[in-house]
Amino acid sequence: MKNNIPRIPLAQLPTPFYKLENISAELGRSIYIKRDDMTGVSLGGNKVRKLEYLLADAKEKGCDVVITTGGAQSNHAMLTAACCRKLGIEPILMLKKRGVMGRKGNLLLEALMDVDVRFVDTDSYDDVYVEMDKLADELRAAGRKPYLVPVGGSVPLGTLGYVKCAEEVFAQAKAADVKIDRVICTAGSGGTLAGMVLGTMLYGGGAAVTGIAVCEDPFEEIVAELVPETAKLMGEDVPLTPAEVDVRRYYGAGYAQPSEEGLEAVRMMARKEGLMLDPVYTGKTFAGLIDLCRKGEIKENETVLFLHSGGAASLFAIDPEAVVK
Repeated sequence: MKNNIPRIPLAQLPTPFYKLENISAELGRSIYIKRDDMTGVSLGGNKVRKLEYLLADAKEKGCDVVITTGGAQSNHAMLTAACCRKLGIEPILMLKKRGVMGRKGNLLLEALMDVDVRFVDTDSYDDVYVEMDKLADELRAAGRKPYLVPVGGSVPLGTLGYVKCAEEVFAQAKAADVKIDRVICTAGSGGTLAGMVLGTMLYGGGAAVTGIAVCEDPFEEIVAELVPETAKLMGEDVPLTPAEVDVRRYYGAGYAQPSEEGLEAVRMMARKEGLMLDPVYTGKTFAGLIDLCRKGEIKENETVLFLHSGGAASLFAIDPEAVVK
């Protein structure tokens, strides 16, 4: 991967890669995990890799405040705030007033970091972006230099973080003499999936990528747009059509609404491997992996990589009686 693109090393890399022995026995498949819940900032998670590029861009442009968005329990927003604190940049979070409110989960962590958190009462990020632009104009008028990061950091520059992750994990697999046949990862805003798709095309030796959608967004189109644009940053020409993007939808009743299948997956991972998933992203993603195995769409001879993208803080924002059975 090109090394001339500015990047600030924030994550503790490489993150671990190993076989989930008990899960593999349970599902009758070889299941490996990439532990991007262990990226080393706050409680860890996938957004740190994206922020290495986005915040490097902010620093290079002389920005002193970063504004970003997400839902009330956004992992991206929390990790953006944490990385900004680490770099001495002021974070401001403009969050949708949707989901679990109060000092629980990620909102508790943001309060602990003394972050300026504001809410917009809307279902549309278009409304949030209008408010972010207004705030940015106010800050500029006051002599500040704001840097705006869209939801999830899912722009070509942020997507580079998961091209790098794919390069990293396939190198780890090669060193362990493991041939990965399929990558399973979350599709929540699209950048992580796009990065894994592009990185797998470049470094994966023919492996397939399946994204598990946890909301209703058109990820086939999002990924097909992000992949070529991200490739251009690397000096590569990688065309992709929406029809070539494999996305399966396991969002249940809707985004950030726990599903019973997702909670069952959270319990299985905890009880079989001692690892914590979350009810919004990784729990539903792992539920998709389980379902694809049980339906036979993931074949018995396949070696599967599950990307653990973090998010366990949201376990502490929902009703514990819904999780523990």
